[in-house]
Amino acid sequence: MLNYSLRRALGALAVLFTVSFITFVVLMWIPGDPALLILGTDATAEKAAALRSSMGLDEPWYVQYFSWLGNLLRGDWGNSYVYGEKVTTLIAQRLPVTVSLTVFSMTLAVLVSAVLGIYSALHRGGFVDGVSRSLVQIASAMPSFWLGMIFMIFFASRLGWFPITGFVSPREGFLPFLNSITLPSVILALQECGLLIRMFRSSMIQALGEDFMQSANVKGLSYRRTIFSYALRKAIVAPITLIGTQCAKLFGGTVVIETIFALPGLGRLLLTSVEQRDIQLLQGIVLFITFMVILLNFISDMLVFLANPMIGISEEDRR
Repeated sequence: MLNYSLRRALGALAVLFTVSFITFVVLMWIPGDPALLILGTDATAEKAAALRSSMGLDEPWYVQYFSWLGNLLRGDWGNSYVYGEKVTTLIAQRLPVTVSLTVFSMTLAVLVSAVLGIYSALHRGGFVDGVSRSLVQIASAMPSFWLGMIFMIFFASRLGWFPITGFVSPREGFLPFLNSITLPSVILALQECGLLIRMFRSSMIQALGEDFMQSANVKGLSYRRTIFSYALRKAIVAPITLIGTQCAKLFGGTVVIETIFALPGLGRLLLTSVEQRDIQLLQGIVLFITFMVILLNFISDMLVFLANPMIGISEEDRR
């Protein structure tokens, strides 16, 4: 367990370092002068040059990179050119919205997908199996922005069940918070259900055909016990990996939904930083999202290892 965790952690650090380097180099070539963004286009060349010098923008790129990396390790992520606040403060303010969207949508998607996928595998060819497979095709075909607009028009504007836009903090009341987050979470969950239902169904079908299921039947174990004690334990490994991957993807991919519903999350902040050429803020958000994606994938790897410890053992160790 320890060796497997260390290998994964070292790999995650290498990926994070590589992403930080690529992000810094790529964003350096984005058109736009941070000095003119701060001072305005009417600033004189002397003032702009003095500001660039004070910010270290006139240094070679590698000097700027290691200076930026050193500041990151010390907890100084810089200040936003547009908002005038610390990047860490802006991320902390927007993080609860994105986390709420990710947690609610993935929880809903996993619950629905697990029930439909496992039930469909146990009753192949039945009504629920046909409905779930149709849901897979429909969910995979509909873009999130189109689905968001349809849901907004029907459930929010016409029926009035949910607010059209905006986010209510849990501190202002759990029910208003739940009401503001439900509609965008359902849309994101529907996008994830297609792949998750297919994975739960196929993994369960494969587990039902394993030799240990026949051995359990020969021993006279009840059908319910063989399903819950043997088949589900085998079938859950592949979905755990997929859930971790989809959750990581979802955390960094809420831009469209947050924009449609005017939710003040990281995705919308990322879009604003791109539009305004706020390089410091953009670098910080990209690196933070990368870190969260790596962390979620690492957690999913650990859960898979706990479910099946043989995954973390090399072929030589098995021999």
